[in-house]
Amino acid sequence: MGHNLNFNEHTGKYSFFSVQQKAWHGLGQIVTDYPTSEEAIKHAGLDYEVIKSPLFTQSRAMTVGNAGELIEGTDTPVPNYFANIRTDSNAVLGVVGKDYHIVQNKDAFAFFDAIVGGGEGILYETAGALGNGERIFITAKLPGYIRVGKGEDVTEKYIFLTTSHDGSGSITAAFTPIRVVCQNTVNAALRNMSNVVRIKHTAGAKQRLEDAHKVMGLANIMSEQLEGIFNEWATVRITDNEVKKLIQLVLCPNKETYDLLKKGAEDELSTVFKNTVDDAFGYAMMSDTQQMDTTRGTLYGAYNAVTGYYQNVRNYKDSEAKLQSIVMGGTAQGKAQKAFELCSSFAKEGSGILLMN
Repeated sequence: MGHNLNFNEHTGKYSFFSVQQKAWHGLGQIVTDYPTSEEAIKHAGLDYEVIKSPLFTQSRAMTVGNAGELIEGTDTPVPNYFANIRTDSNAVLGVVGKDYHIVQNKDAFAFFDAIVGGGEGILYETAGALGNGERIFITAKLPGYIRVGKGEDVTEKYIFLTTSHDGSGSITAAFTPIRVVCQNTVNAALRNMSNVVRIKHTAGAKQRLEDAHKVMGLANIMSEQLEGIFNEWATVRITDNEVKKLIQLVLCPNKETYDLLKKGAEDELSTVFKNTVDDAFGYAMMSDTQQMDTTRGTLYGAYNAVTGYYQNVRNYKDSEAKLQSIVMGGTAQGKAQKAFELCSSFAKEGSGILLMN
């Protein structure tokens, strides 16, 4: 897989750090202890600032001097547009409008510190910059766990944040639980409660970023509710055939495929779709993490079959594509949400929600 990590020519290091785990593509810094926010910024090479600089264009008109020489045209300011410039390298990160408000990297870490008060309990696990430093990302572990069964099946609670300095997208902070035994990202939005906060880069962005921890305080509420739901699912039995049907419904790419599934015409399904389902079903049946008391033959195991497939089986063109798919609202996150909704219905209504015969 390729990478797009920023390489800082001043330090000779890639802008990325992780705690104890192998760094991205073997690049970046591995640290043994969880750092403070100030240490994390330096480990990740994010200790730079961004400024808005007036944007100019050079006139194509040429004038002739007294001696007959050609003189280049003058610089003409571009009204209401600015270049975002990284101050340590003078790299241009993007072009933005007059209302765009820069959220400095240190402010992103301040957001995390504010969640639990003064940074106590926040564990910074990874952070880095992509491209020329126009996009940064941070993952931090929150105190406590989501425990399923007798406590041996543990899910850790994370918040993932990404922001950009190039004018694209919004500041995004997502509550992202990760099941420890298989590193599955358990992204599920409860009814009337999103696990994502998005903040626009406008004049009030910095203030809203500081206030976002109030919204992300819902992480505790979501954790409690998810723990209850997952423990319930761990007691709901589901047959292997029902697991496969659920996987088919979740991975169904279009209405045509859905109609074929509904009428039981599996012979007419595309080879690509059948192979994808077989890969996910194989993971559901054979992965060691699917043989635990909490997952073997249970609805909780069926849900983890989908999240585990996208995390541990499916191929992605590069690490950024995987990150986008699993954490930043891409395909895997959408499929996990669909699986969550189907499992919720199954728990209440039984196999009748699996429309195939």
